[in-house]
Amino acid sequence: MGAIDPLAELALLIRARHPLIVIETVEEDRARDFVMRACDQLEVMKFRWSITNGLQRTRPHNDNTLTDTENPRKALAHLFNSDQPGVYVFKDLLPHLTQPIDQRLLRETVERAERMKQTLILIEQSVSLQPALAKMAVNFEVALPNDREIRRELRDALRDGVRDHKVKVKLTPDELDELVASLRGLTAHEVRRAAWRAMLDDGQLDAADVATVQKAKQAMLRETGAIEFIDADITMDEVGGLVNLKQWLQRRESALSAKARDFGLEPPRGILLLGVQGAGKSMCARAVSAAWNLPLLRLDPGALYDRYVGESEKTLRRALATAEALAPVVLWIDEIEKGFASAASQSTDGGLSQRMFGSLLSWMQDRKSPIFVVATANDISALPPELLRKGRFDEIFFVDLPDASAREQIFSSHLKRRKRDPQKFDLARLAAASDGFSGAEIEQAIVSGLYTAFAAEKELDDDVLEAELHATRPLSVTMAERIAALREWAAERTVPAG
Repeated sequence: MGAIDPLAELALLIRARHPLIVIETVEEDRARDFVMRACDQLEVMKFRWSITNGLQRTRPHNDNTLTDTENPRKALAHLFNSDQPGVYVFKDLLPHLTQPIDQRLLRETVERAERMKQTLILIEQSVSLQPALAKMAVNFEVALPNDREIRRELRDALRDGVRDHKVKVKLTPDELDELVASLRGLTAHEVRRAAWRAMLDDGQLDAADVATVQKAKQAMLRETGAIEFIDADITMDEVGGLVNLKQWLQRRESALSAKARDFGLEPPRGILLLGVQGAGKSMCARAVSAAWNLPLLRLDPGALYDRYVGESEKTLRRALATAEALAPVVLWIDEIEKGFASAASQSTDGGLSQRMFGSLLSWMQDRKSPIFVVATANDISALPPELLRKGRFDEIFFVDLPDASAREQIFSSHLKRRKRDPQKFDLARLAAASDGFSGAEIEQAIVSGLYTAFAAEKELDDDVLEAELHATRPLSVTMAERIAALREWAAERTVPAG
C-alpha cells in the first residue's frame, strides 16, 4: 500500500472534524496552498487570519475582511461567537497569545469549534502548546516537495527567467530528470533559489548546471547543521579485513532497488557498527555508499541540539525528512552515542534527549523509504538498550582491531593513496610491527613517516615506518581494559565483522 497523499490526508482531518490542526513549517505559502486546495475539494467555507490583514472570508475571486479583527484576541472572540461552520486558518497566531486570558480564549474557542463544525488550522514557524491544547490538536506535516512539485517549481522559475531575463534553456528530457533528482530534499523555496542561481550565473540552464545545483543543495543542507552530503571516495577493497561484514553487504547490494521489491524483498534497514575507535567503522559507511552507488548522507547527532526550546526536535525532523526525500540513500549516523547517551540514564536536559531518541526510534521502526542506516558507536555502555533491540537494525557487527592480514591490506591501501607502490615495502614486516594498531593509527604512522622522510630528504621506506610504529603507543595499550570489556560484551551479543 502506497503512502497517503498529503492533500487527501489533510482533507480527511478536516472531514473528521478535528477542531485544531497544527502545521509547523517555514513554508507558509505552501502550507496555505495545501489548506485552500483541501477546502476547495471539500467545498467548505474558509477564512484566514494574519495580524496585518485581520480575519478574512475567502471567496473564489476576492477576500472580504471582517471589521476590527486584526487584534488576535478580537479575532478569536469573533470566532468564539460565530455559528458559521468552516475552516479558519491563522498564520503566526501563537506568538501573539502572551497573556493567560489569550490562552484561555484559544482553548475555549477550540472546545466550542468541535461542536460548531469549525476547524482551526494554525500555520506556525514554531509551536509550543499548553498540555490541554496539545491533547486536542493534531499535527499535519508539510512534506518536502516530490518530483511533480519540483517540476512545477522549476517550470515557473524557467518561465519567469525566459520572460524577464531572456534565459536560454538547453536541457534534454533526461537532463531535466537529472536536474529534478538533484533538487530532491529541498523546500520549495530552496528549489526556486537553486534554479535561479543556476540560470542567472550564465544566462542559461543546461546540463552543466546539474552539478552547480547539486553543490548549491549541499550548501543548503549544511545550513541545517545536522546533515550533509559526504563524498564516498573509498571502495570496499580499500577497507582492510572485515570479511563477514563485506559478505553480508555484498548479498544486499541491490536490495534497495525496485527489482528487489518486485521480487518480494523488504529493503534492508541498516547495521550498527560497534567497535574500537579508529578500527574502520567510518570507512565502512563510505564504502557501502560507493559499492551500492547510492548517495551518502551523514547525520551528526551532536549537532542536533539547539539552545532554543523546540529547535532540536525540529532539526531532527528536517534531517530525517530530507533523507526520506532523497531516498534511496545510505544514512550514516556517526558516533550515535554522542547524541543519545543521556537517554540511557537519568536525563538532566528536561527530557529532551529521551524525546529525541524516541523520535529517532519511531522513524527507524516505521519508515517505508529505501534508506539504509549505518550507525557507528565506540561506547556501547552509553547507548540506550532500546536501540539494540532486534528490529532496529538488521545486524549489529563488532569491528575489532585488524589482524595481521588486514593490517597488510591497510598499509597497502594507504600507501597507494599517497602515491607509493606497496610492492616496494615489506608489508608482512610492517604488519608484525603494528600488532594492536587500529587502521587510523596505521594511517597516522604513514603520515608521520612521510613528514620524517621529507625532512630528511629521503624516500619513505620500511625503516622509517617501523620507527614511527615503535614510537607510538596504540589504544590497545593505553585503553587495554576498556577494549577488553568491549570485546567481552560483544562476544555474545554481536556478529564479528572480521
